[in-house]
Amino acid sequence: MDIRKILDSLPHRYPFLLVDRVLEMEREKRIVAIKNVTMNEPFFQGHFPGAPVMPGVLIVEAMAQAGAVLLLHDLPERNDKLVYFTGIDGARFRRAVVPGDQLRLTMEVLNLRARTCKMRGKAEVDGQLVSEAEILSAMVDRA
Repeated sequence: MDIRKILDSLPHRYPFLLVDRVLEMEREKRIVAIKNVTMNEPFFQGHFPGAPVMPGVLIVEAMAQAGAVLLLHDLPERNDKLVYFTGIDGARFRRAVVPGDQLRLTMEVLNLRARTCKMRGKAEVDGQLVSEAEILSAMVDRA
């Protein structure tokens, strides 16, 4: 899935869209997506000047956005829905993510209900785990 289809699935836009490509997707089960981290990211201006590091909360947000693509992709009414973060459990950060890294985001569905979902996510760079978390979300109608 390229960026045009991602934009069709997610309501996020620059500078907060954190998924660049989807490599694999198994409906209601699993997604693997990519976030290319570049020096042009707006958060690097202040985090940290001279030693840029991607904020951990944005790595978790990237995982959550990949999960939202999975949940929204096959919904015909996806443009009328939003996926909200409702919880994060067991978030861990193993190493810094810096410009030039490519985050590989893998989300696996643990529990899926009509309006809620729990997923296990991990972010890797060059096969090395950089972050992991369990993410809870709720699907709501767009107001």
